[in-house]
Amino acid sequence: MTTARDGWELQISERELVRLTQDMEEAHRDTLPAMRAAAVDLAAEQRDKAQSDRRGGVADASRRRFLLGAGGVAAAFALAACSSSDKKTSADSSTGAPGGSPSASASASGSSQYTGDLKVVALATALENQAVGAYKATLDAAKAGKLGTVPPAVATFVTTAMAQHADHAKAWNAVLTGAGKPAIDNVPLSNQPATLKALGEAKDVGAVAKLALQLENQAAQTYLFATYNVTSPAGIATAATIAPVEAQHAAILNFVLGQYPVPDDFLPVDKAASPTLLTV
Repeated sequence: MTTARDGWELQISERELVRLTQDMEEAHRDTLPAMRAAAVDLAAEQRDKAQSDRRGGVADASRRRFLLGAGGVAAAFALAACSSSDKKTSADSSTGAPGGSPSASASASGSSQYTGDLKVVALATALENQAVGAYKATLDAAKAGKLGTVPPAVATFVTTAMAQHADHAKAWNAVLTGAGKPAIDNVPLSNQPATLKALGEAKDVGAVAKLALQLENQAAQTYLFATYNVTSPAGIATAATIAPVEAQHAAILNFVLGQYPVPDDFLPVDKAASPTLLTV
């Protein structure tokens, strides 16, 4: 069932979109306690690491391997279940997503204050802020009548997803400040100008949904990549907790666009963001 709105069609019923949004919010609320606890642990780990070399490295390595096996693989299967098999990448240039797997050890220009795992935390915070800003710009454009008639169910999804990204950004910023680093309240990413340009050129909900899908896929895949490349057990746990929520956002956007999200056997990381995108 589709709903025509000024030439653009919502590819599922508004009732179905409302139900999916409610499920998304329930899943998010279920993950919040674990996400916040993992973020507190990560901040503590980073403080300890800054003060002295961590003792008990063997035990930490063993714990990391366990988390990779249990948490990381579980996240991979959960993400794959939410992801789409659509491999189109033509629109990736608008968000600046790299074409290959990123390197967690890559050096970002001007980002020397965020090193090691904290560089990945800074990247995650910036990505969450970028998503919050994109969804807020969508709501502002809708209120100004720049996107035509926006179905109420779409506005509800946008508002809900924006709030969830804000929760994630808050958790990541707590890690940065807990480790004695500055919080990131803006979007210090080299692809932000292109993202803003694409948002400004959007004329209907469909165009905005396509851009939002790129951002959500980028975030989900970045978190999955992080579960296999950060050294901190708490960092792995935090990323593994948030990633499925981002993938759920993407799955719903696929439905909105009429692209049935056929699961991948394993979620790829070709759209994952690289720390080289950081400009802070």
